[in-house]
Amino acid sequence: MQTPTTPHRGGAGAVVGSKRDHTPAHRQRTRMHLVSASSHEEQTPGNSAGALVTALARTPDLIHRSGSLAVDVAAAVAGRSTIEPERSDRRFSDPAWCSHPVYRRLSQAYLAVERAIGTAVEDADIDWPTRERARFAAGILATGLSPTNTLLGNPTALKRAFDTFGMSLVRGGRNLAADVRHNRGMPRQVDSAPFVVGENVGATPGQVVFRNEVLEVIQYAPTTATVRSVPLLVVWSVINRHYILDLAKDRSFIEYALGQGLQVFVTSWRNPGPEHGDWTLDTYAQTLLDATDAIRQITGSDQVGTVGLCAGGQLLAAVMAHLRATGDERIAYAGFGVSQLDLSIPNVAGLALHPTLHSAARMGTEATRVVDGRAIAAIFSWLRPNELVWSPWVNNYLLGQDPPRHDILAWNNDTTRLPGALQRDLLDIAMNNLLATPGGLTVLGTPVDLGAVSVDTYVVGAETDHLVPWQGAYRTTQLFGGHSTFVLSGGGHIQHLVNPPGNPKAHFRTGPVAGRDADGWFAGSDKHQGSWWSHWAEWATVRSGGERPAPKKLGSRRHRPMEPAPGRYVRER
Repeated sequence: MQTPTTPHRGGAGAVVGSKRDHTPAHRQRTRMHLVSASSHEEQTPGNSAGALVTALARTPDLIHRSGSLAVDVAAAVAGRSTIEPERSDRRFSDPAWCSHPVYRRLSQAYLAVERAIGTAVEDADIDWPTRERARFAAGILATGLSPTNTLLGNPTALKRAFDTFGMSLVRGGRNLAADVRHNRGMPRQVDSAPFVVGENVGATPGQVVFRNEVLEVIQYAPTTATVRSVPLLVVWSVINRHYILDLAKDRSFIEYALGQGLQVFVTSWRNPGPEHGDWTLDTYAQTLLDATDAIRQITGSDQVGTVGLCAGGQLLAAVMAHLRATGDERIAYAGFGVSQLDLSIPNVAGLALHPTLHSAARMGTEATRVVDGRAIAAIFSWLRPNELVWSPWVNNYLLGQDPPRHDILAWNNDTTRLPGALQRDLLDIAMNNLLATPGGLTVLGTPVDLGAVSVDTYVVGAETDHLVPWQGAYRTTQLFGGHSTFVLSGGGHIQHLVNPPGNPKAHFRTGPVAGRDADGWFAGSDKHQGSWWSHWAEWATVRSGGERPAPKKLGSRRHRPMEPAPGRYVRER
């Protein structure tokens, strides 16, 4: 049995993206690990380029490798090369890449260069943060060199230009001009116009039952005659908008949880402006406590079950440690979805773990007071350049076509800002791995020690997650003091979230958590067909108390409904 590897750890294809999942569901943007660098984004390419130079300088037998590359390129030019693109590499899907001698030679020469760059970075004698930055630069360099990014080097674009008598190029020029004016020069990845929050996305019935300056809490209308007495609070990420959990009927995690008889509440964080730049981790932690107070008052339950997703998992973990330190037992259980708490496991946070970036990011947010979501989006796009930069480039400009319409991609482009003070707190956590260090972090005046938290935890990783490697998610099982269950879902970071039962391709793995060895866990795990949602629902239900009649009205006398879901804050720009 072979352990699935993190995409960043493969060979050349892993670095430049040719082996990655190209489905729309996998194109997501949970940006917790990238916000550290995004406020001063121009520093990231510079430091990454330096890391690439360092990697090449520390690559064994570099001169011999260069000679081998020259031989491979010469063989391609002479028509003797046997190099073939990966089956998943759509750049070379046009038949001309196989049938036309010039295009075949061109693709083989390019692939030889691409793979040489990737293997050199992977074999370099460098630490993992430097490798992550080198991979970032290598991906930009290698994908940028692809002949498919040019008109003459793209047979599909040339054919379309001839077939449309040049009109495809005219439309492409218009698309380019529009993106320069309205999208910071980046090609649009999606046509978001058909998707309206509250109408055809994020439309499950509910009410805002709590609102303060920082967040809204949405209570969703029960769909079963009886509900469990312990309510569920889903703590969504402090970055992005929560409606990814409620995309559409039959594809909504919220809808599914309601159908299991759970009382469902969700955090909807405000999109902060410069006037909110001094909101810190403590601000968000206190707000989360206020939210649980409101939920307990509304439901009459002393305890609340929780699920922290993405960056929301890090916030939830810090709050749980604070509650344990103060003797407060309001949390009944905690789930963590693709949320990495121990940042010593190699991950894309390595892009930000550099002293120059650290200082630049801090100075940048002290001046601007917020991190612009579009800056975060730009960095993330360059993490997956084939899919998120060059594929739209070819589609929009060379082919002159409109971007696709897809709800996940529309959510993906619905960016939010981050308060500068919170960004600096998160940067410190990432740089010093504070959540995994007992006493390393103080939240609301108490030291954070996750090992002292004794509630049961349910931890989910995703096999092809390129932001949170599943081994990093697994490490969460070793940080808390209570019993922990680990589930490895198929798919990627967002693909695992939008994962309703009934998909014949869905699968997940379960197994006993026996120690720190993630690969050992995998070797002893069992594979199941279906969605992990069902497995989680069984786990959560037995920890959610007895059944009682579903409430006929949402909210309470103290916390009256304010407006229908999905609320006001999710719409703020």
